[in-house]
Amino acid sequence: MSTKVLSVGGSIVAPEYPDVEFVGKFVSMVKEFLSSHPEDRLILVVGGGGPARIYQKAFRDVTGTPADSGTDDADWIGIMATRLNAQFVKASFGSLCREPVVTDPTASSKFEGRILVAAGWKPGFSTDNDAVLLAEKFGADTVVNLSNIEKVYTDDPRKNPEAKPLDEISWDEFRKMVGDEWVPGKNCPFDPIASRRAQELGLVVICAGGKNIGNTKSILEGKSYVGTTIR
Repeated sequence: MSTKVLSVGGSIVAPEYPDVEFVGKFVSMVKEFLSSHPEDRLILVVGGGGPARIYQKAFRDVTGTPADSGTDDADWIGIMATRLNAQFVKASFGSLCREPVVTDPTASSKFEGRILVAAGWKPGFSTDNDAVLLAEKFGADTVVNLSNIEKVYTDDPRKNPEAKPLDEISWDEFRKMVGDEWVPGKNCPFDPIASRRAQELGLVVICAGGKNIGNTKSILEGKSYVGTTIR
């Protein structure tokens, strides 16, 4: 039995509201993949997306909390958004996902269906970290990080026109780029805390654009793909 982990960014599940068209096509692709790969099962870890950012901003506007200030309150708001999105995704798979949404990756031990859906855990971590912990628990060697960017860049391309896309990067170089601190709502290709643990475990992380469902299927099938491999 082969287990694959997908960290599905909330920005593609619910950029502001649930993206019904995308989720419908994603569910169909996953069902088709599992039908043709009976020995495989998938863990999907769903992010908070637009709802998390909207409510975190509202909290900061009300309280005057700086955007770069890491607080448990802001983190819990984001975590609740991930759980709403994850429940939506789980329900969309019906009987393929038998277990409840996982909210503590260190406690989960049952995986009887073909799909396990997880959400945020506790303050101080993003869903990327949950994906790494579940990969460790269930013996996956790769985490596929699906977001709204196709590749990791040498710098933020929105701010630096000279930034270059990368096909591959080492963990050491990647961690120099993202740092070591997690701030609720931080927008980076892969969470710094998750990156540290992934490097310790020797995991491969593939960052790719989640909206390209055909590309995601190629990754799952071990075919050539567009994305950045971190190892």
